[in-house]
Parts: sequence; structure tokens; C-alpha cells
Amino acid sequence: MRLSAVDAKAAKLGLAPGRALADARAMIPELAVIGADEKADLRLLEAVADWCERYTPLCALDSPHGLFLDVTGASHLFGGESAMLTEIHRAIAGQGFAVRLALAGTPAAARALAHYAPGTIVAPGGEADAVAKLPVEALQADHAIVHALRRAGLKTIGQVAQRQRGELAARFGAAFVALLDCALGNAQTPISPRTPLPDCMAERRFAEPVVTEAVIAETILALAASLASVLEKRGQGARRIEACFFRADGATRRIAIETGAAVRDPKIVERLFREKLDALADPLDPGFGFDLIRLSASHTQASQAPATGFDTNACDKDIAFLIDRLAARFGRHRVSRFLYQDTHIPEAEAVTIPAQEAAKREWNPRAKGEPPRRPLRLFAKPEPIDVLSEVPDGPPLRFRWRRASHIVSRAEGPERIAMEWWRKQEQQPTRDYFRVEDEQGRRFWLYRDGIAREIAHPRWYVHGVFA
Repeated sequence: MRLSAVDAKAAKLGLAPGRALADARAMIPELAVIGADEKADLRLLEAVADWCERYTPLCALDSPHGLFLDVTGASHLFGGESAMLTEIHRAIAGQGFAVRLALAGTPAAARALAHYAPGTIVAPGGEADAVAKLPVEALQADHAIVHALRRAGLKTIGQVAQRQRGELAARFGAAFVALLDCALGNAQTPISPRTPLPDCMAERRFAEPVVTEAVIAETILALAASLASVLEKRGQGARRIEACFFRADGATRRIAIETGAAVRDPKIVERLFREKLDALADPLDPGFGFDLIRLSASHTQASQAPATGFDTNACDKDIAFLIDRLAARFGRHRVSRFLYQDTHIPEAEAVTIPAQEAAKREWNPRAKGEPPRRPLRLFAKPEPIDVLSEVPDGPPLRFRWRRASHIVSRAEGPERIAMEWWRKQEQQPTRDYFRVEDEQGRRFWLYRDGIAREIAHPRWYVHGVFA
């Protein structure tokens, strides 16, 4: 067992990560040890990364204890690079963390400087000079590579950089050469942000943290108006909008809404967020207050105002808004609609999809005055019945279903439906469907599973009931 982390007091006594626990106890008999939990450490690092998105949306993990922030074009919002580093250090250290920062043009150079020259701000193109005096450990390469470099007398990054690249690649591999070039600023390796960059976003910072619901709702409305202005210039609307609330104590909370059609009306966006916030099982807790609220459109698409006429059905827009509100309150997959499928099998003729998804096929309209060909209620699983019929392929005269007898007074059919034999290897019996009405006026949809030339004794089932 080895030490994975030490506190400040243990470090002053000579302990360091990687040392064997037995050696550490020999040095300090009263050493207090807590079992390492790498998953909990990762969750904590991810929480810090979420909070750091207040400075830039391009934030990536540098496990096990580091973060990469791409602040290109964002430093001026905080008074410059030096002021930004000071602000980040103050904010994270205020949450109880020991933090070291550096700013450079490449991730490898910034990581090396943060560990061995914290607080360094490298001018553009100055990475090679900045890291030249750092020890080779700053590259954070494999321990065997570092040991081999030191045995060869190469103790600093500058000394390693003076060697031929072919020589280094032959001895330590191409990956080490790429890492060295990135640290020197000769190559650029982009980071992989934890969250995709939104299409557009708007945010508001507060001098004093806000806690009241009225201010939060007003802020969301104002940010939605800012997004609407940008989207309108692009001729777009948003299908998914996410609100991120940054608490002053370091916690973050993300809440997203989705719409069936592209929208950019600020009042609609604010109303949907209000529905979402009211329906949260875990209510939004402002704690000591939110000092930043961000609204981002993560999914946009082209949107143009539809042409309307005097005979346009104006309720379609209201129905779409109602569906969005219900989806925001109860969940997207709890509000469904039926989608027509191009098949003649009754139980496969329709599938349920989220109501916010646009239907691809329209239902076949029924002719005026034509009775319904399908029952209002179709059973998920047909229920077996006992039938007495006059002829083998004829309609039933009476049947028994759920321990109740029904005498058929009217019958229509059969409607013969063959199964989709090309989908299954085993043969499926043909169905003969009948619309029947009993003496009490109740209407049923029955079918015989198999015809006389296929099965000697076919079974009967009730598949649905009419209104």
C-alpha cells in the first residue's frame, strides 16, 4: 500500500505521494491514514470543473488533480490575464482547496508551470524559454522515461530539447516527443471539453448573490431576450436551452428544457423554465445565493415564421406550447403521441413517441360516413375467447369472454390479414377479423387465428372494443 495524497503537515514531515505506507509509519508512528477513494476524488474534481465554467465553457479534466481551462478571448472580461488568475486562485482557495495556476499557450506548458512555477504567465511564443529551466519531472512523463533521462544527464526540459528528435523518438517513443514539443510550444494539442460548446449563450453576473425567485425569473427572461436577439439575426430558433446556476459557495445546478419546434420567444422560454423549476423533485436551492446565471442554446435549427391565412388553424401553436409545458413539468418521455407505421398488422400499426418529436407520417383519413375500421381501445395482448360459429370460416354466433356470454346479433367481416412472413422464419397463421355487436349493443373486434386449410382447430381472440 502506498500514499496517494498527503496533507500540508505530512508534507512538511517528509512524506510524499508514492511512498510505501510501511515506510511512512516507520517515520511517523502516529500517522493517521484514510482509505483512498478515487471515484469520490473524480466526482469532486468534476464538481470543481463545473464551477470553473463560469470563466470559460471550455473546461477539461487533467486527472487526477488538475483542470485545463481554455480562456482564449475570455481574460479581458476579468480585467486581464493577471487579474483573471488572481480571481480564480482566490475563488478556488476560498473553497478550501490548495491551488496552483499558470497560463501558457499549450496545455502541457501550462501544466508544467503550474506544478513547478505557479503564477507564471507566459507571453505568446515564450513557452520554450519559460519551461527550459524546469526539471524533466515537469513533463509528467512515465517514471521510467524520467529515470532514463536523469541517468543520461538530462535534468531539465531545456537540456532534453537540445537533443535530436529522432534520437529521442527512437529511445522514448513518438508520444514523448509530441509531449515535449507541446510543452515547448512547437505543437498544439486541443483539450476535450467536458460539455459541448453551445451554439450561443448569454450570462449575467451579480455584484451581490441573488436568492429570490422573482429576481431569478426576471434574469431568465432577460437572458432569453438576449438569446432571441442573436437567434433572430441568424434566422434560427432553439430546441434545447440550458440554464446553469453558479452558487457563491462553489456548487452548480443545470436545468434544461426541450421544445418540439424551434422557439425564440423570451416569454415562452421563461414560462417553460418556470414549469420546470416548479416540478423539480429536488428544488433549486440558492444557498448563499447565485452570483452567475447562464442561459445557453445547445441545439438550434433554422426557424422562419410560417405563412398564415384566414383559414389557418391557430390552435396548433397553442397545442405545441401545451405539449412543451407538460414535457417540462412531467418529463419529455411521459408525454407521448401515436406515430403511424406503414404496416397492416394491427398491433404494429402505431408506436408511441415523445410528443415533442415531429410525426413523419400522417394517419390515413377515414371517408365521411364510414364506420371506424379499428376499435377505440386495442388490447396490448389479445385475450382468448370461446366461440360457437355456424360454419368453420364464418362469423361467430356467440362467444364467452371473461366468464360472460355474448350472443352476436350483427357481424361484419371477415377482414383477412396475413402475417409478415418475411420477418420471421416460422410460419404465422392468417387472421380473419370480424366486427361484431351483441344483443346489448356492445361492439367487439374479434379474430380467428388461422383459417380452415391452415389449422384444424383455430383459436379465437378478442383484440379490442369499439366505443
